[in-house]
Amino acid sequence: MTAEARPAAPPLTERQEARRRGILRAGAQLAGRGGFEAVQMREVADAAGVALGTLYRYFPSKVHLLVAIMQDQLQHLQVTLRRRPPAGDDAAQRVAETLMRAFRALQRDPHLADAMVRALTFADRGVSPEVDAVSRLTTAIVLDAMGLEEPTQEQLSVVRVIEHTWHSALITWLSGRESIAQVKRDIETVCGLIDLSADTR
Repeated sequence: MTAEARPAAPPLTERQEARRRGILRAGAQLAGRGGFEAVQMREVADAAGVALGTLYRYFPSKVHLLVAIMQDQLQHLQVTLRRRPPAGDDAAQRVAETLMRAFRALQRDPHLADAMVRALTFADRGVSPEVDAVSRLTTAIVLDAMGLEEPTQEQLSVVRVIEHTWHSALITWLSGRESIAQVKRDIETVCGLIDLSADTR
C-alpha cells in the first residue's frame, strides 16, 4: 500500500501510548549521546524495554522514529510558546523570536538535532505522513506567532519560505558552515517578508 493510501491508525490505548512515549524517550536519549548513527533499533528496543518486533510495529524504521521524535519536540515547543508567547512588536519580530527560541532548544542538544534533521532529509515517500505532520506543526507555530487563524494563500507562501530558510540555516549550522549570529541574521531577514506581504494587501 502506498503512503498516500495508508489508512489512519486507530487511537492508541493508554498503555500503548505509554509504550510509545517510552520508545520516543529511548530514541531521543540514544540520539542525544551519539547522533543519527547511535540510534540502532535493537538498542532502542532494549532501552525502552520492548521487544524488537513491538518497536517495529510502532516505528517501521529509524527514520520514522526520529521524525516522530521531532514531531514530539515541536509539540512541546508549541505548548511552551502558547504558555509564554513571543513579545515582539510586530509579526516579523514575533516569528523571528519564535524560531530563535526553537533554534536555541535544538542548540542545547546538537547530536539529537542533527539526528532529527538527517532523518527529515533521508525520509522517502513511505515517511510522508510523518514528515507532513512535522511540516503542519511548524506552520502552526509560525502562524501562532503571526497571530493568524485564517491565513491567505500569499501568507502561507511566505510561511513556507520562512520554514525553508530556517531548515536550511539549521543544516548549515549543524555542519559548522554558519555561525549562530548568521543564523539569527538570516531568520530576521526572511521574517521581513511578513511585513512586505502585509504592505501589498
